[in-house]
Amino acid sequence: MGFEREKDFGTPESKSDQMVTLSIDGREVTVPAGTSVMRAAAEIGGSIPKLCATDNVKAFGSCRLCLVEIEGARGTPASCTTPVGPGMKVKTQTPRLEKLRKGVMELYISDHPLDCLTCSANNDCELQDQAAAVGLRDVRYGYEGKNNLGATMDISNPYFDFDPSKCIVCSRCVRACDEVQGTLALTIDGRGFASKVSAGQSQDDFLSSECVSCGACVQACPTATLQEKSVKEIGKPERAVVTTCAYCGVGCTFRAEMRGEQLVRMVPWKEGKANRGHSCVKGRFAYGYASHQDRVLNPMIRDSIDLPWREVSWDEALRYTADKVRQIKAESGARALGGITSSRCTNEETFLVQKLIRAGFGANNVDTCARVCHSPTGYGLSQTFGTSAGTQDFDSVMDSDVIMVIGANPTDAHPVFGSRMKRRLRQGAKLIVIDPRRIDLVRSPNIQADYHLPLQPGTNVAVLTSIAHVIVTEGLADEAFIRERCDWDEYQDWAAFVSDPKNSPEFLEAVTRVPAEAVRGAARLFATGGNGAIYYGLGVTEHSQGSSTVMSIANLAMATGNIGRRGVGVNPLRGQNNVQGSCDMGSFPHELSGYRHISDGATRKLFEDDWGVKLDSEPGLRIPNMLDAAVDGTFRGIYIQGEDILQSDPDTKHVSAGLAAMDLVIVQDLFLNETANYAHVFLPGSTFLEKDGTFTNAERRIQPVRKVMEPANGYADWEVTQLLANAMGLDWNYTHPSQILAEIARLTPTFTGVSWERLNAEGSLQWPVNDKFPDGAPIMHVDGFVRGKGKFIVTEYVPTDEKTGPRFPLLLTTGRILSQYNVGAQTRRTGNVAWHSEDVLEMHATDAENRGLKSGDWAKLSSRTGDTTLRVQVTDRVAPGVVYTTFHHPTTQANVVTTDFSDWATNCPEYKVTAVQITPSNGPTEWQQEYNELAERSRRIAEVEPAE
Repeated sequence: MGFEREKDFGTPESKSDQMVTLSIDGREVTVPAGTSVMRAAAEIGGSIPKLCATDNVKAFGSCRLCLVEIEGARGTPASCTTPVGPGMKVKTQTPRLEKLRKGVMELYISDHPLDCLTCSANNDCELQDQAAAVGLRDVRYGYEGKNNLGATMDISNPYFDFDPSKCIVCSRCVRACDEVQGTLALTIDGRGFASKVSAGQSQDDFLSSECVSCGACVQACPTATLQEKSVKEIGKPERAVVTTCAYCGVGCTFRAEMRGEQLVRMVPWKEGKANRGHSCVKGRFAYGYASHQDRVLNPMIRDSIDLPWREVSWDEALRYTADKVRQIKAESGARALGGITSSRCTNEETFLVQKLIRAGFGANNVDTCARVCHSPTGYGLSQTFGTSAGTQDFDSVMDSDVIMVIGANPTDAHPVFGSRMKRRLRQGAKLIVIDPRRIDLVRSPNIQADYHLPLQPGTNVAVLTSIAHVIVTEGLADEAFIRERCDWDEYQDWAAFVSDPKNSPEFLEAVTRVPAEAVRGAARLFATGGNGAIYYGLGVTEHSQGSSTVMSIANLAMATGNIGRRGVGVNPLRGQNNVQGSCDMGSFPHELSGYRHISDGATRKLFEDDWGVKLDSEPGLRIPNMLDAAVDGTFRGIYIQGEDILQSDPDTKHVSAGLAAMDLVIVQDLFLNETANYAHVFLPGSTFLEKDGTFTNAERRIQPVRKVMEPANGYADWEVTQLLANAMGLDWNYTHPSQILAEIARLTPTFTGVSWERLNAEGSLQWPVNDKFPDGAPIMHVDGFVRGKGKFIVTEYVPTDEKTGPRFPLLLTTGRILSQYNVGAQTRRTGNVAWHSEDVLEMHATDAENRGLKSGDWAKLSSRTGDTTLRVQVTDRVAPGVVYTTFHHPTTQANVVTTDFSDWATNCPEYKVTAVQITPSNGPTEWQQEYNELAERSRRIAEVEPAE
């Protein structure tokens, strides 16, 4: 599209079913009751002048510019705060109104810099537009009176500036921070002429305040008071392309606003159904990695990881890679080869990688990052409900009465959805948080969890079973729902199990360390509080009992009848942008796309006929099995697209040993990541800004990704995979991802009705999209479960094998932080390092004092598998005996201490429970020093010894 602002209707849309007809300037208009006069005028193409009004926050009525005349009414009411009425006759332009508006505008302009021609917002400023709209040509009051023109600019934030001299105190930024983001970091200090916008305490700047840099205030600002630094540096955008964010699983839609080939800014798209015009600091601002100097743009090869990299042409790199693959296949067979798909790449690219592994390499040794994050979700929900995905759309939370958050931190890991959840909580919904750590949702401005159950890490199943015990023994289960929708005999078996006294909150309190009365209160609230929704994250799945916990959650939802309508459901919050899509596309070694087992002859024949090859009927190796086999010498080559398993996977020493044992490691990525230290071939990757395709978010929403600039490396990722396939003799000839999507649709029942053309027309679709659900399914299991009857499964609590003791008395759990993402490859190369430049170790004051540690001290973190060092942060967010850190920085190598314990069903690693000891330290461990030397050597050689 060309560049033009999204239409602003001035006030939010009314959801009323009742319609009202009125006339505005002689034109009749019919709108929902509750619509403002301002919005009604905009609906028929009118434009009432405004400054304090914008349609993503509630009407405020402070600027007095939107005055109108209404027949039979006294005065000149503000159109933004005046609701429409039947038969109302409104005039928006009269001599009286013209005089009033000019007078108001004169006051604004008399205290505003007259630097329009040099202002970075010139021709993109609402104040400028509205001055023209009211016909202002001069200011009677002059410009010599008392003013705020000398106010100091705040440039502390890495992404935007705050220039108070241009502020008109319309409060739009303050209201956006409150109503859209929910942080309440901004306020209006002072009164009258002394009024000014302040970031928290009056002495705070934006960087040191509670501002989370979501950009809502910048988007709301009608002047250049709050403006992106990029606009000042590059200039006003000249075109815009709507695309989908490549960070977390929320799947926000943005307008990528461009000037030539330069990205000026990312603006959240109002029509985006996942984000509804909101954003977070990552999606809104942290796109600079796409043009970072660290990007590798030319292919490189080397025969040994001890040798220098050699830059080569694409032809040579692909020929070299194909020859090596053929050699390994000839010597050791197809099952000595495998690959890992990327949850950061598109559905189409992921589909092609698994197709290459199966049809080109000849084995099913394909896996994805979901193995180490949400594989228990796929298994647990498929067993209980019949589908491997969440049940609701994000909007559903606005109909929830009780929200249970377990093992998730939405405000940090899924912040746009977290803001929506906070909005619902402020409207009166109740909240239960089950987490060892006091996350922000437990207590933040205007939010207080009704129950926080700070369980001992590793006891999720025990806590959920004790909640179920209360519901069943106190007669709170929804028997009518269970009899109609679930297997009654299986329910009775499950009910008998949870009713056992050994599963009571009192008996399990010694295990979970959660007071029994708190468990009982939470259980009663969830069972009787109305629509109950459960949201969970990696704190559920990344355990040795991850699959059991997912099934426990499903049991709880079925027992209380909280499935199949708005405001309820079981909702996994996916970590990476396309982790749902990568699973859908057949990235697991035992499944083809649509979660159909590779051993099923009819399914396999469908793919064989389409692809023209014979497929192996045996499931392949999972990621940890590939590494084991490599150490054993039976697995020799791997193709890794867009994943950094050396930093993200558990037991770093085991991962490095497996990679080092292979004859061929192919890494396709943007940067020389940690895994690339062990690579023989490096194929440059492309960013989401440089490709077309689709992502599927956590609510099963398939959304278009649109290319806004040409790939800096010459090829989109799907093209690189196709080039490699053709170098191996496969003769693929896709010319656009739409053709790959068409192949996915004809081979995948849940995607049958999905097409590139339809996504462009409708914006997004939520699978399944087929004959039964032609328009998609925002809510799953409405009339019955996909598997038929819902299945209750007994989930016995089995303590983890990872035990604390005298040597390792503390439990380490890990997670993410708002400003960084996953292994940090993208966000560490942006201004986000201003908030989080290193991983730190959170400790309770008691544990720190016992070890002679204070905030800022270096500490050695040791486990049975390894050790690392990092700085301490003393906090009361964690309980005594529990410590917490993130894994965003490779210099920390936090996963060197995590173990190889994993989920019993899926091998998802037990990141969340590691027995550790912490002691004072003077700096990096021997392991860190050796590793950092290896990484530095690999990068240095790549830079100073390019190909001739």
